[in-house]
Amino acid sequence: MSSVRIECVAQEGCRIGESPVWDEKEGALLFVDITGRKVCRWSPVTRQAQAIPVDAPVSSVALRKSGDYVITLGTRFAALKWNEELVTTITQVDKDKANTRFNDGKVDPAGRYFAGTMAEEIRPAVLERHQGSLYTLYSDLSVVKHFDQVDISNGLDWSLDHRTFFYIDSLSYSVDAFDYDLQTGKIGNRRSIYKLEKEESIPDGMCIDTEGKLWVACYDGGRVIRLDPETGKRLQTVKLPVDKTTSCCFGGKDYSEMYVTSASDGMDKEWLSQQPQAGGIFKITGLGVKGVPPYPFAG
Repeated sequence: MSSVRIECVAQEGCRIGESPVWDEKEGALLFVDITGRKVCRWSPVTRQAQAIPVDAPVSSVALRKSGDYVITLGTRFAALKWNEELVTTITQVDKDKANTRFNDGKVDPAGRYFAGTMAEEIRPAVLERHQGSLYTLYSDLSVVKHFDQVDISNGLDWSLDHRTFFYIDSLSYSVDAFDYDLQTGKIGNRRSIYKLEKEESIPDGMCIDTEGKLWVACYDGGRVIRLDPETGKRLQTVKLPVDKTTSCCFGGKDYSEMYVTSASDGMDKEWLSQQPQAGGIFKITGLGVKGVPPYPFAG
């Protein structure tokens, strides 16, 4: 695996960079800075990121079939018109909880937007527990709540046959699988398929490759790991030059490049001086596998 190459392509200094999504139409990488309250789009041609500021913590971004994007913003699902820099609320969740916000989100193969919530952090990964829930925004803009008692709702993706939904609640230190019904969007039969090792630290964002293997970014672990969801075995570890790796996706012309977001929140001056690229966006090439293009929200 000596051909693996890691490059910091955007030194954005994100406070909490998250939710990388490849936008094929724009030939660009979308991502958010949650506490920095901005949605960003990085072009490999100009090597610059454009940013749109928003009025609340923005935790995920997804493509929209009708054009532009959908985002999770505070406790709202919202639409984002890029050129107009216009955000409009679609619907709100967790209305009974003053202290929660959305975290990671992703669109399923049928065009539904899955996203979960968590309590606002006191400091990174320290928060009131069991305050979060997992939701789905359907294409008719209705919302379904799957379950609550979540600590930090995080990485999600679907198996290649769309029969399994993979999900991470970070403080369980586990990657879980559910049976998935693509027709209805219903999930059931939750089970753990991988428990993180101590040095891997906290499981965060996740994506799947065309061989059906999962890639998980390890927050405070400074790495992405490749897992076989069938055997529960770790197949590969790719270490990055920053500790707070947050999420990953495949992108580029043929989805053979991996993009990894990172965070700088919670790092003191000394730590930041040792890791000046913290909060940057990294590109990994030479992995020898490709990823699955993101699905657009159908609503």
